[in-house]
Amino acid sequence: MGHKPLPELPPLQHTLVDSHCHLDMLKLDQHADGMNQVMATASDLGVRQMLCVAVNLEDWPEMMRIVEAHDRVTASVGVHPNHDQGHDPSVQELIELAAHPKVVAIGETGLDYFRSEGNLDWQHDRFRRHIAAAKATRLPLIIHTREARADTLQILEEENARDAGGVMHCFAEDWETAQRALDIGFYISFSGIVTFNSAQELKEVAKRVPLDRMLVETDSPYLAPIPLRGRQNEPGYTRFVAEHIAELRGDSVENIARATTENFHRLFARVA
Repeated sequence: MGHKPLPELPPLQHTLVDSHCHLDMLKLDQHADGMNQVMATASDLGVRQMLCVAVNLEDWPEMMRIVEAHDRVTASVGVHPNHDQGHDPSVQELIELAAHPKVVAIGETGLDYFRSEGNLDWQHDRFRRHIAAAKATRLPLIIHTREARADTLQILEEENARDAGGVMHCFAEDWETAQRALDIGFYISFSGIVTFNSAQELKEVAKRVPLDRMLVETDSPYLAPIPLRGRQNEPGYTRFVAEHIAELRGDSVENIARATTENFHRLFARVA
């Protein structure tokens, strides 16, 4: 049995950007036209641009084939903190891969103590290398942190990550963590998690983050927002994240769209 149709929403005057998605991880057999249908749905919902984020180098060539085929899509290069079986790049390798004209960021990188166990010095070393590559290329960092907030922030501070800038992606931490990230010049990006009924603390953070330091994302194919829980997430569903944040803040979705799109282009300055 198929999904119900998407809720009808009015057209947006100010379009949105999905600042973090994984297009190469989408299962497209549900769509007759595959990726073209994903792009059409995004357009219908007012999402006209997206950043496809790398998690390893083994799948990076295939991810880049998707990115290169779509004008509205840019990319990052990096290795996720939980990816412990594949190639672990040097700073120089990251710098060389970042020379691709569609690469606009380094990451995702960071620390994750939820899925990885034991001595995690290798995660710290990798994270520091990504920061060094970001500073060398003058590209912003995309930060993943889970159950590692203190160490993540400490490394960002120790390595002067402010010089590169970046975003705390799929933010699900408390206000104190958000404030420290903001203090070192980073942006805060909200995903579908902020729409969940269980995420009351995060909703409070979304009310307090300055509008000029906020981004929105899907992290698709994961974390589909309410009212679409149970579906595979897609870039177009950024609209529902923005709608919810607007409701939380007593603001218009047009203003959220305008601000987060401007913020995206300010942070990811290489995006055309």
